[in-house]
Amino acid sequence: MAGHILVVDDEEGVRFSLRGILEDENYTVSEADSGENALLFLENNLVDLVFLDIWLTGIDGLETLKRAKELYPQIPFIMISGHGNVETAVQALRLGAHDFVEKPLSLEKILLSVRHALEMKELKQENSLLRQAVHNDYEVPMVANSKVMRAFMRDLMKVAPTDAWVLITGENGTGKELAARTLHRNSKQKDRPFIAVNCAAIPEELIESELFGHEKGAFTGADSTKIGKFELANNGILFLDEIGDMSLRTQAKILRILQEQCFERVGGTKNIKVQVRVIAATNKDLEKAIADGEFRQDLYYRLWVFPLSVPPLRERKEDMPLLIETLLHAVEKKYSMKAPVLTKEAVQVLEEWSWPGNVRELMHLLERLTVLYSGRQVDYVSLPLEMLENVGKGQTAQRMEDALATDKTLQKMLELDYKTAKSAFEEYYLTRKLEEAGGNVSRLSELIGLERSNIHKKLKNINE
Repeated sequence: MAGHILVVDDEEGVRFSLRGILEDENYTVSEADSGENALLFLENNLVDLVFLDIWLTGIDGLETLKRAKELYPQIPFIMISGHGNVETAVQALRLGAHDFVEKPLSLEKILLSVRHALEMKELKQENSLLRQAVHNDYEVPMVANSKVMRAFMRDLMKVAPTDAWVLITGENGTGKELAARTLHRNSKQKDRPFIAVNCAAIPEELIESELFGHEKGAFTGADSTKIGKFELANNGILFLDEIGDMSLRTQAKILRILQEQCFERVGGTKNIKVQVRVIAATNKDLEKAIADGEFRQDLYYRLWVFPLSVPPLRERKEDMPLLIETLLHAVEKKYSMKAPVLTKEAVQVLEEWSWPGNVRELMHLLERLTVLYSGRQVDYVSLPLEMLENVGKGQTAQRMEDALATDKTLQKMLELDYKTAKSAFEEYYLTRKLEEAGGNVSRLSELIGLERSNIHKKLKNINE
């Protein structure tokens, strides 16, 4: 398990000994002879572990540990001392030290402590990634039964194990972030961080701080040093979602980082080097944005190493049955509720819908149906009214024929003129659906996809 280790001790002989031991195990080793120099080194370099002597000139090891853990809580510290006692060891552990070793240093003890510290750091990182995945609404397997999705997944799997940067395009709700996470899970960086940034959700005045971090006192409210997303994603993947919404000023800074793989924190002067694989995504036509002067052409070509376009849901209707099943399973886990069972007719209506909101729209509909009909059967009549009004006329007519064969009220409507029949069916439909909603107009509004004000108006006309 290779890593970058900083050795902090005012005795040159101790630093020399530790460097030899650690470099023999293929660790990269840096040195600092004081607490002040250690803090300065940590400010400008990425470190995986620190050996820190308790007794230092200037600020001692405990004070150095306290300051460092406030700024870099993810870095494990192993304290070393030639005058160790129980009280000092306990104090170091309370301040966040991982371990405490005494001089003269034991080779076996040193390597064992390093291995345990780095394993614990990796475990915490993996747990963080798992928690991030659990809280992501769309962390479900990508469904690819259709020809167009199979082609998309084939290209994604080809580029995933390489180091190539990827630009993912597609309409809102198609699953661009899910595609990026799928790529990460199948990449060489799968055990390293996946840091997602929604560029459209961060105010312009804060985006540089979010991406690059800031130094303490860099601006009003900057009470401590903050690590930015690029630094957090070091050796992993940085996902820049909705990159087309960045300002030209921020685009220029991003371009510099992508070219040089180094940056300065806001308010800082030191260059910080990183190695980050970038996946970017947008729902915009970047070539048009370039023509309109809204996106930098040089940044576009820097990102456009391997383009992927996620197909909209309306172009992958063959995926619908399995996609519905997969999403319902995810909804069951999210709400701890038994999912409803959709009839064949209901699925057919969903297949005919144009899905302007793509997979996200389908997910939200299935969430709503699960809340309303947990564990029950859902027929097409329980779907939003606009879906029923926009499905293919031939299939709608067939469904009406099926309903007429079993419902005498509907049969009688055929004897009425068009205007009266239309009014009678609306009254019949709303009355039936209101009963289904338990008399609750708000629930009825969610059930049929009609505004409450319109429902109240229609119910008022029926009752007059």
